[in-house]
Amino acid sequence: MGQQSLFIDFEFSMPEAGTKKGRRFFPEIIEVGLVCVVDDQIEQTYSSFVTPKLNSKLSERCKKFLNISQKDVDRGISFEELVNCLSSIYGGSDTRIITWGNMDMHVLYKSCARWNITYPFRTREIDLSMEFKNFYGDQNQTGLMKALHQFGRTSNRQHHRALDDAMTTYEIFRLVEKDKSYLQKNSMNRIGDCVDLARLFENLA
Repeated sequence: MGQQSLFIDFEFSMPEAGTKKGRRFFPEIIEVGLVCVVDDQIEQTYSSFVTPKLNSKLSERCKKFLNISQKDVDRGISFEELVNCLSSIYGGSDTRIITWGNMDMHVLYKSCARWNITYPFRTREIDLSMEFKNFYGDQNQTGLMKALHQFGRTSNRQHHRALDDAMTTYEIFRLVEKDKSYLQKNSMNRIGDCVDLARLFENLA
């Protein structure tokens, strides 16, 4: 197998706005979207709702913000099944795990620790939002859709749906890598490669 990259997005449960419970609320993964790419080709995609363990009933705020129903998560896979799925797709320590922001892997790690389940990955995880910020010199981290718009791109995908956001993350990754490749290629050029010296001297004569 060539270079495997997993573009992952999770959606999380959330408390009602303005409740005292908010500060101690434990966010749980309620939807997963994954795009598995091998050598720059999409090999497979995966999407599923996930049934929360601690707070089985979604807040009205969560359902409205994510456009997810209680029936969706009630019919979802368990957290244990989610981890098993991630483990089965994961190709080993050379695999790149790429997310937009660090919240996805943080919640996955905390959830595995809470339920005493082995964390599925043993590899460097890439926060593409930080790479985007550092590469383009932004002062603040940029939102996923705003970053896409900065490339002059639009999308019919639904923001805050896991698979759609994972696909957008992959699209932005390809655009960033293209810009990096362009700069690296042109940084090796000598001035003589860029200037027609014969024509320059002719004009100066």
